[in-house]
Amino acid sequence: MLRKKLAVLLATAMVAASIVGCGGADQAAAPADGAPAAADDAAAEDAAPAEDAADDAAADDAAEAPAASGDVITVGYAQVGHESDWRTANTQNYQDVFSAENGYELSLIDCDNDNAVQLEAVRNFITQQLDYIVIAPIETAGWDTVLQEAQDAGIPVIIADREIDADASLYDAWVGTNTKNEGVTAGNWLAEYLDGKEANILIIEGSVGASAALGRSEGFDEVAAQHSEWKILDHQSGDFTQDGGQEVMESFIKSYEGQFNVVVCHNDNEAYGAMDAMDAAGITYGVDGDVIIISFDATHDGLQYTLDGKINCNVECNPIQAAVVAEVIQKMQNGESFEATTLVNDEAFVAPGIESQYATTMTEEILAGRAY
Repeated sequence: MLRKKLAVLLATAMVAASIVGCGGADQAAAPADGAPAAADDAAAEDAAPAEDAADDAAADDAAEAPAASGDVITVGYAQVGHESDWRTANTQNYQDVFSAENGYELSLIDCDNDNAVQLEAVRNFITQQLDYIVIAPIETAGWDTVLQEAQDAGIPVIIADREIDADASLYDAWVGTNTKNEGVTAGNWLAEYLDGKEANILIIEGSVGASAALGRSEGFDEVAAQHSEWKILDHQSGDFTQDGGQEVMESFIKSYEGQFNVVVCHNDNEAYGAMDAMDAAGITYGVDGDVIIISFDATHDGLQYTLDGKINCNVECNPIQAAVVAEVIQKMQNGESFEATTLVNDEAFVAPGIESQYATTMTEEILAGRAY
């Protein structure tokens, strides 16, 4: 029934939802002079008006609006897992927004980073005939069949947080952050900070096949390619976990001890593990150390380490996305036009004593205002 109501709207509202990356401090995604800006980044930002990404009040109102018919709106959320502090905050955000008091019934499945489990979860949502399905995809590939099944069942699908390789006509909207620009921001900051000095870089990547890992790698590599004085010594997946980060860093230390001066971690939890490994090996890091640490996510604990000067630069990936998803759902529910792609605002932060055009210097006041 809802699908019929949306048919005309979707024909004009749907645009290509293949976008990448976060913004930055005021505009952390802005490339440095001479750094190329991806054409699809600009197109994505044109497709997502600022008020959709930044107007928190409007998103909150949408999250709290009851179903237009007075009925409870059923939503299924196929969550990646619980591998990181970021993911825990994202899950809690969905539970807070899609609550019974806000007019929703949420079925949230923790897929524990298992792609097969996630596909089955979506199929169960279809069988249950839920009103809407939200997917934070574990992997980018392999979604066409199940998305077609949801479309055939008349259930709108919103892809959230990460990206997929699928025909955009198979889903209805995308909400998330620009992960490629997160990598660009990290690279531009490092170039600014080093100011022409050499960099021997080790990278602890996220989960293999995850769009967040792919985007951050693509963006950082794009900047690194412009600096002949930089050398990427190695890169391995830490699977977005603290244990994974520690294991990879221990391996790196055995192979490259004394050879590296930059460690890039694709999320805060990996950075914690890397710091544990370097502590055990007697390697100093951070503002007063021998190794520069760059991290992503900017969770509360990650920013505490940034404030303490142990993480030099931390690029945010905002997990507070559920209210924006709820706004899209309410527009669908009311038969209104909606944005097919919406970027969630982000920032980047640096340790005290560092000044940057790409990031905000971390303070106690900023940390106190972080809820995740």
